[in-house]
Amino acid sequence: MGDRYIIKGNTKLVGEVSIGGAKNAALAILAAAILSDETCTIENLPKVSDISVLLSAIEQTGAKVDRVDDHTVKICGKTVSTKSIDYDFIRKIRASYYLLGSLLGKYKNAEVALPGGCNIGSRPIDQHIKGFEALGATVKLEHGMIIASADRLVGTNIYLDVVTVGATINIMLASVLAEGTTIIENAAKEPHIVDVANFLNSMGAEIKGAGTDLIKINGVQKLHGTQYMIIPDQIEAGTFMVAAAATGGDIVVKNVIPKHMEAISAKLQEMGAVVTEGDDSIRVVGNQEYKPTNIKTLPYPGFPTDMQPQMTVALCFAQGTSIITESIFENRFKYVDELSRMGATIKVEGNTAIIEKSSKFTGATVSAPDLRAGAALVIAGIIADGFTVVERIDYIERGYEDFVGKLCGLGAQIQRVTTDKEEQKFRLKKTS
Repeated sequence: MGDRYIIKGNTKLVGEVSIGGAKNAALAILAAAILSDETCTIENLPKVSDISVLLSAIEQTGAKVDRVDDHTVKICGKTVSTKSIDYDFIRKIRASYYLLGSLLGKYKNAEVALPGGCNIGSRPIDQHIKGFEALGATVKLEHGMIIASADRLVGTNIYLDVVTVGATINIMLASVLAEGTTIIENAAKEPHIVDVANFLNSMGAEIKGAGTDLIKINGVQKLHGTQYMIIPDQIEAGTFMVAAAATGGDIVVKNVIPKHMEAISAKLQEMGAVVTEGDDSIRVVGNQEYKPTNIKTLPYPGFPTDMQPQMTVALCFAQGTSIITESIFENRFKYVDELSRMGATIKVEGNTAIIEKSSKFTGATVSAPDLRAGAALVIAGIIADGFTVVERIDYIERGYEDFVGKLCGLGAQIQRVTTDKEEQKFRLKKTS
């Protein structure tokens, strides 16, 4: 069975929780750091497995990586010797493909294996390739590798056919050192796009318009070192906000940027939770009765697809029918079968989930199909009567730092166990 979480449910989560650095911003920023030959110090890194994997991939290029502590790293790209990133890293973590943009941008050639990562449908990289080709690169697919090379990269206008975070970032990375001006139209607007642009600008890049759908990049000759602190993680914060509402609890989520949370705050308020914003904190107080609501996942500033499974759990207890439409990834409802085993009444039709009120959840053994669905199943276990076991927690630990520790700090009865004996011990202790 391997590592798993065991949870004794029927708990309201109460207290304060502090949010770590944004995983998705950190991954792109780490890849961007090798664009300079000087040292970049990056702070507020989340301590999650995805970050460790990418740092190993960066080390494999020959760059100097000095892990100062759990949340700080120094990277110097001067010693990069190989421009090829093998399948092992990419298989574990999709965001390794950002090394394609930074290696191509700096050295005019890069080879990166085709990506893996969470199992939530095809996430094509055709827009990345389109961007690289527009800048003057030749891109080939051979033996499962993407091979990009160019004599020179020249700025141009690139219109993205779909709003994609990955391609927006990869084109920024490839074009900061290109000749002339690059304009990305229909660019993604997520907070971590802004963070990556701010990081590059702190190294001497000239990027304007990040956070809007038109980003303008004036190529510069070289980038210098910098010291930079990553923004808080919007999805980690959202997960705890929804956990407060779903369990009928009262949580102050600290170290957040409330503006980034607006789509989530609005839906929680619509349901009937009380949401109070501070300067860098949000308090969510749950309710006894919730109203149903409809949600459609959209690119930022719309409702994030990464919060969809957690919201589904909360809406299982609303009076009436809620509808969630998933417009970003095509098989993001794989967790619904697991929730149904706990007592949820959810019908999936194509990219829509129709959620009816559940009388209650009861504990079961469930398996996390991906990172965010895994977090949703943990929240369901905290609500449910009896014991819940969540398997495949490697998915969850890709994106949540010290999830169990933070939940325990809010009163959850949850433990990470490896053996059946440990699991039995937890059950006996919590029943006696």
